[in-house]
Amino acid sequence: MAEYIPPAIEWVRQQVELYEGSGGKEGTTLRDTGLPVIIVTSTGNKSGAVRKTPLMRVKDGNTYVLVGSMGGQPKNPVWVYNLRTDPGVQIRDKTEVMNMRTREVSDPAERARLWDACVAAFPPYKEYQERTTRVIPLFVAEPA
Repeated sequence: MAEYIPPAIEWVRQQVELYEGSGGKEGTTLRDTGLPVIIVTSTGNKSGAVRKTPLMRVKDGNTYVLVGSMGGQPKNPVWVYNLRTDPGVQIRDKTEVMNMRTREVSDPAERARLWDACVAAFPPYKEYQERTTRVIPLFVAEPA
């Protein structure tokens, strides 16, 4: 089994620990927003280590949409490169844990539809995209 490397940002690490440690009964929302989050477990593209990232919960039917916003920073979050290297992930949505495969969304019509769903789920995504020159990557996670 690969080594687990916790998130470097303290509040993110604490959220992952609370979410996972409670079996998905606590830590399931983004700080004080009350908006739901999921935990995405991926494999580090350079380290090969297990990585866990809390992301906003955006569902589209039986799939999840993963948004590489990083708050509108100029660079993609590291997990984007992890999924581009190894599309296999595990998603924890509260108490449910699912093995899934991801694919990056490239079709413009699909992207536009999913982007609207993402902004509806978490309105700050709109301003994050306005804040950066990069196109914020979207991934669809589908049952493996």
